[in-house]
Amino acid sequence: MQRLPFSLLILSSGSLMLAGCIPHQADRAEPAPSYTPPPRMDGDASTVKLAEPEPVWTAQQVAANARPVTASTYVVQPGDTLRGVGNRTGAGSEAIARANGLIAPYMLRAGQRLAIPGGRYHLVAEGETGIAIASTYGVPWRQIVDENGLEEPYVLRRGQRLLLPGASATPSPSVPPSMERRAAAFRIDIDDVLTGGQPAIADNTPRLAASTGTKPLPTNVPIAQPARFAGSFAWPVKGMILSRFGPGESGAKNNGIDIAAPVGTPIRASADGVVAYAGDKVAVFGGLVLINHGGSWVSAYGHASRVDVVRGQKISKGQVIGLTGDTGYASKPKLHFELRKDRVPVNPIGQLPPA
Repeated sequence: MQRLPFSLLILSSGSLMLAGCIPHQADRAEPAPSYTPPPRMDGDASTVKLAEPEPVWTAQQVAANARPVTASTYVVQPGDTLRGVGNRTGAGSEAIARANGLIAPYMLRAGQRLAIPGGRYHLVAEGETGIAIASTYGVPWRQIVDENGLEEPYVLRRGQRLLLPGASATPSPSVPPSMERRAAAFRIDIDDVLTGGQPAIADNTPRLAASTGTKPLPTNVPIAQPARFAGSFAWPVKGMILSRFGPGESGAKNNGIDIAAPVGTPIRASADGVVAYAGDKVAVFGGLVLINHGGSWVSAYGHASRVDVVRGQKISKGQVIGLTGDTGYASKPKLHFELRKDRVPVNPIGQLPPA
């Protein structure tokens, strides 16, 4: 049976479904076990708080406000700023800078002629995420990332204009497309979650935050990016390798490794970092945790029966972040473990100490 690419699907309910690493038919014969986030205790034992029920990118609906801009030339006037030129022309200031080879601090001079790149531009509102914007227009978020030259920490700003790729029809601003129609055509992968899951901020100075506690950050607060990578990874669990990195017998590529572990085995963070995602909205992986380690390194832990951390939480190497299980499309208890560097999956075996 041919396997599908490693990707996620946003369902009409706002949840996610992974469409990659699909197991053999026998593995899919039984429904995936349900996953219930554990209670969170905040100070007083009588106060019980649950992990955030939905991913941050579902918190704010995006208004489809994209406007077409015709390619043109703009002559800089006295007092013009790059942001102001963008506002006058309707094009993104970042797109104008790239089209004209401008670099920070983007000083302009009167009489300078600027090429204004044409296309459709979406005006970002505070709290919007890249994933939600891409879903609204039915275009791949990774293409928006490339088209706009976005880089870490991938935090958008209110008032930023994003150039939309391709020639897809622009939804009417007065009648936003339904979630059902958007979900039918939109799919994302782990890279999209990491690059498009941050909420836009109100100004150009990221208000990043991180906490050692287990109370989720507000959905309008971007998570902190670790200043640097601590230097080495450790095994998240010990066990037999069930599936190795790379193409398998069927030709489907595994972006990580699968490690056998009895249900309830503690999952330990492979290195210091900050939780970028923690939840159960990825159907194939069930309970899933993504940790940003700095230096463009990210680790992923799937099939957890319990997740004990929340988005924005600071994590130490070896800290228990959950328990192993067989949630999602898993035919037996195991941990799916990935490492990514600069958005590219890396073979974990080469980064881990000898077993």
